[in-house]
This record gives sequence, structure tokens and C-alpha cells, in this order.
Amino acid sequence: MSLSKYKVIFWDFDGVLLDSNSIRDIGFQKVLKDFPKKEVEDLLSFHRENGGLSRYVKFRHFFENIRREKISDYDILKLSDSFSIIMRELLLNRELLIQQTLDFVKLYYGKIKMYIVSGSDQNELRFLCDELLLSIYFKGIYGSPTPKNELVSNILNHNNFEIGQCILIGDSINDYEAAKHNKIHFLSFNNPSLIYLDDINYIF
Repeated sequence: MSLSKYKVIFWDFDGVLLDSNSIRDIGFQKVLKDFPKKEVEDLLSFHRENGGLSRYVKFRHFFENIRREKISDYDILKLSDSFSIIMRELLLNRELLIQQTLDFVKLYYGKIKMYIVSGSDQNELRFLCDELLLSIYFKGIYGSPTPKNELVSNILNHNNFEIGQCILIGDSINDYEAAKHNKIHFLSFNNPSLIYLDDINYIF
């Protein structure tokens, strides 16, 4: 498919612009190092299957669904802050940028309106994009705690974009669901596990 026909591209971040998924794994392992290994592995499985969800959702899932215990919003924020400190250190590496994607972004900068919509924490995301010299290429950079489907919806509504001229590029089922929720096109990037979806295109 030709992406040049679109006027607006929504980009996921982790695994699409930055090869960071395995490093996110390390972040969860470090933050939850005092908990049973099997429980942390269960969380990592959930995290890998739901890359587009925020860390806030994933930490809550760990406690409420895996450990079957309550956790306060305050404690979720503390865990998320600890996670963010680790990510700000480990992800500041331009060698993690995915060259295939970066080349396209640079080529069509100024020709196609581009946004980042991510499950990553918004403040952390903007910090990383500034430090990795990415921010200049995007009209806006948005992340959690706002869910991705709402991020896309807010941008579409605020700018009155025609949905037929918009596409979301991501690597998780949550990205696909955000695109479908907003009735825009979706392109799966580097995730063969989404091959079962029969109404999308793929780049592997």
C-alpha cells in the first residue's frame, strides 16, 4: 500500500518508532523485583499482548487480576514514576530508533501531518522525543494516561480531519482497536501475530 496517499498519519511509538519493547520489559522487572517471578512473568505476557495499553493499566492489572489485591491510585502513580525514571535512562539511545520508520518520517515531513499517539506516559514520551531529536517531525505527541482511542478521537475532532485520509500505524491489537474505534485505516508494523486480522495491511 502507498502511505503517501494519506494526509494524516498517527504513529505508535514503542516498536514502531523506537525499538523499545524489550527495554519496557526490563522496566517492569526492575520495578516489580520484590514480587514473585511467576507473577511478574504473567504481567510481562499481558504487557506484550497489549503493547498499546498504558503502564497505569498494566500495573493495576498486575495487582488486581494477577495478585488479586487492591491498590490505590497513589501507589499506581508511585510505581509508574519509578518505571519512568528507568525508561528515561535506558531509552536515551538513538541506536534504538527504527531506521525504516525514521527514513519515512523524514522523507514526508511537511508533506503529511504526523502525530505520535502512544500508551507511554505523555511527559516521558515528550522528553524522549526531544532528547532523540524527533519532536520537530510531529504536529503533536500524545500519551497516557489518556487511552489511545481517545487521543486519536481528540485529534480528529479538533482538526476536523477526514477519516478516510487518516491512518494509524502500530504493532499491537490495541493500536488496531483504536483505529477501528475511530473508523480510520490501520497498518500493522512488525507484528506477525496480527495476521489473523483480515481487514488490515502489514509491514513485517
